[in-house]
Amino acid sequence: MAPTLSYVIITPYTIAKSRTGGVIARLLSRTDLELVGTQIIAPDESFVREYAASLRDQERRNPSTAGELLATYVENNFNPSGGRKHRFLLFMFRGENACEKLTEITGAFFPKVRSSENIYGQTIRDTYGEYIVDYDDHHKIIYFEPAVLASRRQDLAEENMAIFVRHFKNIDNIVRNLSYPDQSKIEQTLVILKPDNWKYSSSRPGNVIEMFSRTGLRIIATKVLRFSLNQAMQFYAPAETVLQEKLAPVLGHKAKEILEREFSLALSPKTEKYLSKYFGLEYAEEQFYQLLEFMSGRRPDTCRTLDEAEKPGDVKCMIIVYEGENAVQKIRNVLGPTDPLKAPQGTVRREFGSNIMINTAHASDSHESYEREKEIVNINSNSLFSIMEEYLASRKK
Repeated sequence: MAPTLSYVIITPYTIAKSRTGGVIARLLSRTDLELVGTQIIAPDESFVREYAASLRDQERRNPSTAGELLATYVENNFNPSGGRKHRFLLFMFRGENACEKLTEITGAFFPKVRSSENIYGQTIRDTYGEYIVDYDDHHKIIYFEPAVLASRRQDLAEENMAIFVRHFKNIDNIVRNLSYPDQSKIEQTLVILKPDNWKYSSSRPGNVIEMFSRTGLRIIATKVLRFSLNQAMQFYAPAETVLQEKLAPVLGHKAKEILEREFSLALSPKTEKYLSKYFGLEYAEEQFYQLLEFMSGRRPDTCRTLDEAEKPGDVKCMIIVYEGENAVQKIRNVLGPTDPLKAPQGTVRREFGSNIMINTAHASDSHESYEREKEIVNINSNSLFSIMEEYLASRKK
């Protein structure tokens, strides 16, 4: 069966309550679908109007879809209010029976259609959603919060994706929907959930985001990125110098000790200097190449052409931009030191890191680093809606 594309929307309320990480953990750990894109969006009234109308029309054609309830919810919660737009987070998944699998994870809206096996927290809506009716009149809804929105049928999902493409294909990836009393105190910082989070389906990316949520910072941008080799080389260029400066002398001295012990010979400082210059630097270069391969899936010594070095790599990362007061330091405090073995308990790297290279996440270490890094990852653009557009075009053939 050919793979299909479908989506899940994390609602503004779920984001505001810092439940994003928990929802993402469920989505990623309970399906074999591939996450192909994500973007945070602050919609305007025209999108809300068209999306709500589509949900009502889908209800008319498919009475079991709860379209009227959802349309009203979207109008009440997605429309700008108080002069400010509200954020929702869009995730796009690809795989066989995408809609069916996502529906199973997100869960039912109404208790009356839930089986006894799925009312105790297994689905996202069981855990994070609310559906409260009047005790005496079960047809009267007192409070409704679905936590996430998703389509139960592939044709309906594709109708909605067409709306997403029309409204959001050319928008900026960074959401700017909030004014602060003192803008001078506000920082932005960039986080990368590294490839070790995406080797297999797991809750880890969501759990990492959940840990970062304790900072109280706002997520203002997300994207899925496959680093090209050139991007990885540019991003980690400062690390190459650090590796050379730190590793070369250490390896040169260690090589000197091994040779002296092996041959019962005292070597001169001049020999140690040569060992550092040649063996030490070569070792540092190999460590740098391994870092590039970890982040992009490719090494400079195996990349034959410039075009190949520019192509998206073979491994996946997620980019997140956080915003708020003292954002750089707050994120780094939760992240922990580069070496997971030296990181304090309760930090991301201590919980999930393996070693200095495979340490789960990267975070900007200063405002200057953030400015440099966001340009390299091209944070203002997102390929999500181009992916949707290409998929929809292929479905028409």
